[in-house]
Amino acid sequence: MAGSKKKITALDIYDTTLRDGAQAEDVSVSLEDKLNITRKLDELGLTYIEGGWPGANPKDTDYFREVRKIDLKHSKVVAFGSTRKASNKVQNDPGIRTLLAAQTGVITLVGKSWDFHVAEALGISLKKNLEIISDSIQHLKSKKKKVFFDAEHFFDGYKSDPDHALATLLQAEKAGVDCVILCDTNGGTLTWEIQKIFASVAQEIRVPLGIHAHNDTDMAVANSLMAVQMGARQVQGTINGLGERCGNANLCSILPNLQIKLKIKCLKDKQLARLKEISQYVYEILNLVPNNRLPYIGDSAFAHKGGIHVHAVRKNPLTYEHVKPESVGNRQRFLVSDYAGRSSVMQKASEYNIQVEDGSPEHRQILDRLKNLENRGFQFENAEASFELLMKKATGGYRKFFDRVGFRVIVEKNEGQAEAVSEATITLKVDGKTEHTAAVGHGPVNAIDHALRKALEKFYPELRDVRLIDYKVRVLPAGEGTASLVRVLIESGDHAHTWTTVGVSEDIIEASWQALVDSIEYKLLKGHPVRRRKGVRKSTH
Repeated sequence: MAGSKKKITALDIYDTTLRDGAQAEDVSVSLEDKLNITRKLDELGLTYIEGGWPGANPKDTDYFREVRKIDLKHSKVVAFGSTRKASNKVQNDPGIRTLLAAQTGVITLVGKSWDFHVAEALGISLKKNLEIISDSIQHLKSKKKKVFFDAEHFFDGYKSDPDHALATLLQAEKAGVDCVILCDTNGGTLTWEIQKIFASVAQEIRVPLGIHAHNDTDMAVANSLMAVQMGARQVQGTINGLGERCGNANLCSILPNLQIKLKIKCLKDKQLARLKEISQYVYEILNLVPNNRLPYIGDSAFAHKGGIHVHAVRKNPLTYEHVKPESVGNRQRFLVSDYAGRSSVMQKASEYNIQVEDGSPEHRQILDRLKNLENRGFQFENAEASFELLMKKATGGYRKFFDRVGFRVIVEKNEGQAEAVSEATITLKVDGKTEHTAAVGHGPVNAIDHALRKALEKFYPELRDVRLIDYKVRVLPAGEGTASLVRVLIESGDHAHTWTTVGVSEDIIEASWQALVDSIEYKLLKGHPVRRRKGVRKSTH
């Protein structure tokens, strides 16, 4: 019986990223994207993958044809659609026929359970609503399909007219449905309401129950877990919580909560350990910026900044980490900032393979330099290449590959020109030889980058592998209007690695110059490491 307090031995995870998730703002998904995500979700080991609404658009119709060519190992693909229209006979209803044409073994039907929606959206009687739910499910069951019933707006419907809301579920059960899913479609139900209503429903319904929660009160994950505690045996959600408005219940939080916290086995451990990978894949394929602060799989989920925290975590991660990061495919990170203590610097030295003694003059210099620079607007949490350079300058692991003499940038735009023309001129010294070069680019920073490469690549050919990946500018709150400080972050990469550097100045070009030079020096030091000899003092540069 649903709602039993017996130990949970079976729980189905139902992913709706390809339908509900695709309805999120800023999300556009192609047919090939949908097929690729399907492969990844199958690798994760989810029970069901809702592929879309066949007939709603050509892309979803094509998906169900193409997905049959994929040999899925773990997941069953589900077609989603609505109960028949009130004016149609079920066997002639275009929507029902299209669902059957999708040729999936499982079909999810959404139907109304809120009396307000029955009257306002469908414009039919409550009796007629029960009839179309029954007809639709019976017809699909006669075609040997497994059928799930999504009771749309169920919790709102139950609060408005509990008799009709419950009657829709009983009608679905009588028609032979395989699972009834209670939907918090507006996302406005609170967790204790979920508990109370689920308990009432579980006393009346004998088929398995499921939960489909939206996140409009930021409680979708909590509501889903409460539903499981009250007897739900199917949990619906999306990767990264994608979905309309505020999103759906986030499977990337639900899965580890179920498996690690509640000890309910949903996936193999090695599959759960790929959770962050799958999350990043979905973000990447949908061209979305990852949310670093998501629990479990965000980059900040196991990031430590305060010196006391870092000191404790280095002794025992359980002091400030509720699970092992590796269990969900994440990693522990130690951030560098003006909050950093001695432990933070020592941890970074270990990561960078830099030899420095705790409490040594070099150690104190690094910490003082870090705090002074951050007071001036620098930030090294996301610019660790610049911080590694700072540490190497203090510990004798740094060498000059070139001397900066100066640079000049000219930006010119004449009337009639489509775009402004930027030209950079720089002067450097390499091994005592002066290099004076000029280059043009798409904007002043691009021009400086071209000029730097032009001057240095003849001496250091490996710089030809370096490319600029991202460029970010932030105006710091100095209250000086256009004379405010700006912070520039530049992400660079080669065929094997990526790294980020930082520059700060009142002049955006000067800040960019600092970050560009750091990027090049970082690359060169990786290729030409300095081996510190005993007795050799640190660089004073």
